[in-house]
Amino acid sequence: MTTKNQSNVSISSQAVEIATALRKLYFTRVLFSIIWIALVITVAKTNDTLATILFIIYPAWDVLATLFDVKANPPTANKSPQYVNIGIGILTTIAVIIALQRGIPEALMVFGVWAILTGLIQLILGIRRRKHFEGQWPMIISGAQSMLAGGFIIATAHNPNQGVASLAGYAAFGAFYFALAALRLGNTIRNAASIA
Repeated sequence: MTTKNQSNVSISSQAVEIATALRKLYFTRVLFSIIWIALVITVAKTNDTLATILFIIYPAWDVLATLFDVKANPPTANKSPQYVNIGIGILTTIAVIIALQRGIPEALMVFGVWAILTGLIQLILGIRRRKHFEGQWPMIISGAQSMLAGGFIIATAHNPNQGVASLAGYAAFGAFYFALAALRLGNTIRNAASIA
């Protein structure tokens, strides 16, 4: 009986640690997205240099955030989706740099493809995590919506103003779902702590 209780305490302690780390990461992603969107909407339209930097920073930041996501999970967890996402993010960053040499529409098309691929990974990751953590349904919905948004970004890429607005909208929805997931993870933390 004691061994079972100790095991439950150990599991709940690990769940609290993981959920807390993911919650902090999700809120950080929200803050980054809000700042990025504000800069894209207000400054990037009139400053090509800043627009270029913002376009490159977005997928690069996603790579960094995914590395933190990997670190937040226990060593035994399957991290294949995150590693695939890191690889896609690095390739996307390079592709955006190359595409920007040709123009904004080409860069937007790269973003569209990236949104579709990362949305699929986010969908898979959310479905896997839902068994252990509350708050994953926003990630599942966000992944599916990201795939749809990617298609829309590609479709509007040759209208730069609309394409950039689509990209800002995509980032805003992502921030919204990360905020929801972070708030829902609070339930996992409270429930696991009460078991301990």
